[in-house]
Amino acid sequence: MDDMLFGTLLGLALEEDLDGVGDVTSRAIFADGDRNGAVLTSKDTGILCGIERFREVFRRVDPSVQVGVSASDGDRLRPGMEVARIEGPTRSILEAERTAINFLSFLSGIATAVDEYVRAARENGKAVILDTRKTLPGYRALSKYAVRVGGGSNHRMGLYDMVMIKDNHIDAAGGIAPAVERVRARWGRAYRVEVECRSLDEVRQAIEAGADVVMLDNMDVETARRSLELRIPGVSFEASGGISLETVGPWSALGVDYISVGRLTHSVRAFDFSLTIRREDKP
Repeated sequence: MDDMLFGTLLGLALEEDLDGVGDVTSRAIFADGDRNGAVLTSKDTGILCGIERFREVFRRVDPSVQVGVSASDGDRLRPGMEVARIEGPTRSILEAERTAINFLSFLSGIATAVDEYVRAARENGKAVILDTRKTLPGYRALSKYAVRVGGGSNHRMGLYDMVMIKDNHIDAAGGIAPAVERVRARWGRAYRVEVECRSLDEVRQAIEAGADVVMLDNMDVETARRSLELRIPGVSFEASGGISLETVGPWSALGVDYISVGRLTHSVRAFDFSLTIRREDKP
């Protein structure tokens, strides 16, 4: 995600919390000159992601706040590890705290989940873990960055960078062959073409039509195994639909090239962090 796009998203997030008024609790309790320090620690085990965005939140709220980090994106965290130290006006620290942690928890949660899937897939196979377009509106670039930090790869970023012929396209076009033919007539080889297949017969049709990637959509293992027997050079296979952390290993062992998992971005558990104020006693 570029800085301008994140800046817009950050502005909206801070507006939700501050609404042009600020933190009325902190402004009542602390004077302008009150300063303190704070320590951010991990309460979970997993992968850190979003530490520069965490720092940027404090910078936007108050450029005088200093954030020193002791870990980088991709580092493996454990409970009790110190991640960052913050120093500055007490009001500013408390105004930025929740928004900063929200971004960090969200992104680290995705990276951690992806890491778990990647390690499970590699136990018995070589399948690459992919994300999907099932992301929170406005958060896609951030989410897909977190997927890469966690060791996964990105599927298409949107509707503009790859052709994916799904069930509704197939049904509306009257079949896989005419759908692929129209795509090739319009775009030639400018885009990879993936076809979502619901049955063994559709897999055959997709391969015959010249698909680059065949998606095995919500297939049972036996149908998927028979589908992979139809593999020809130049055609990749992707498994998708209902694949959990418990089943990703067996699917990888089956021999698919890719496994796409929507839950990595649409319903991941937030990573738990704690930010604790360290009071600076005045002389």
